[in-house]
Amino acid sequence: MSLDGWVAVDLRSLCPAGDAPRLWDGQRRVQVQPPGGALLQPKPGNRIWGETVVELASITGQTVVSRKTAIYSGLAALTALVLPGQVRAQAKTQPGDSFVVLLKGLYQPVTHGPDLGLSTVDLNDGSYSTTRIYPVHGTPGSKNPHKPIGRFYVQLDGDLCAYHIPGGSFSMRFTDSNTVFVDDGQGGRFLEGTFELTILEGTGIYKPFAGGHNHMVDKLHFLAPGDGSGGIDEYCFCFISRQ
Repeated sequence: MSLDGWVAVDLRSLCPAGDAPRLWDGQRRVQVQPPGGALLQPKPGNRIWGETVVELASITGQTVVSRKTAIYSGLAALTALVLPGQVRAQAKTQPGDSFVVLLKGLYQPVTHGPDLGLSTVDLNDGSYSTTRIYPVHGTPGSKNPHKPIGRFYVQLDGDLCAYHIPGGSFSMRFTDSNTVFVDDGQGGRFLEGTFELTILEGTGIYKPFAGGHNHMVDKLHFLAPGDGSGGIDEYCFCFISRQ
């Protein structure tokens, strides 16, 4: 399956217990009211990636489709990557120009963060949470899609994150987003949409990825009561490339 023209959905909206979640709109964090209040309302003039219709003729047979259609089409295509008998995670010692990983699981606060050799992140400043990373396509190490290969670290109220997987580590900054809240029917809600990130630096075999790009396709579950205090369960595909 070609990795060109990825449709990304990424959710980088984490928040401390009791606080309303904050979303990155490409310029700054945007406060989002808890359940019962208004959803994300960017101020006039703010540009959120993907607000306009997206050309996906190769997928839908139409000239343009709505943002929601584009998101769900992308999620459906990505699901095939991890189904048994489909494209499997590959065991290799060096990444190519691009690879895909899956962030999955409940976020936990980082209490004793490791030193990843990255100057752009401080995992012990109290602002980071962590979840597991699973292989999808093109990463070194295990080819078992059900076995985690590393950890993902993200700021609760900021725009930085870091990955640690076989071969090294790399840090990123969120630069743009296109997200929408969806009620889960059980008192919580999903944050679904896309996030764009720039790779700041890398160690080991990921040094050449500095300056590259991450296109995230995310379905982040804010468990009941939906404001982050009940837990945040991640399910996010990350399409990482040198350019």
